[in-house]
Amino acid sequence: MDMSKIDRINTLAHKAKSVGLTEEEKKERDQLRREYIATIRMNLRSQLDNIDVKEADGTITNLGQKYGNKTTH
Repeated sequence: MDMSKIDRINTLAHKAKSVGLTEEEKKERDQLRREYIATIRMNLRSQLDNIDVKEADGTITNLGQKYGNKTTH
């Protein structure tokens, strides 16, 4: 997500607190928030998939390979 969209989210948040939003602006805000959350989740999932854990027996397990193919997280 680029900074212009994040700036727009912040602008809409400030406007919502001060004067309120129109229905069109509320829809835009909700869509931008959904996109932002999806981006955060994707980045977090990518980071978690690249974590290696050393097991008690000395083997190294990659969490992405072990848990990455689940349908629900």
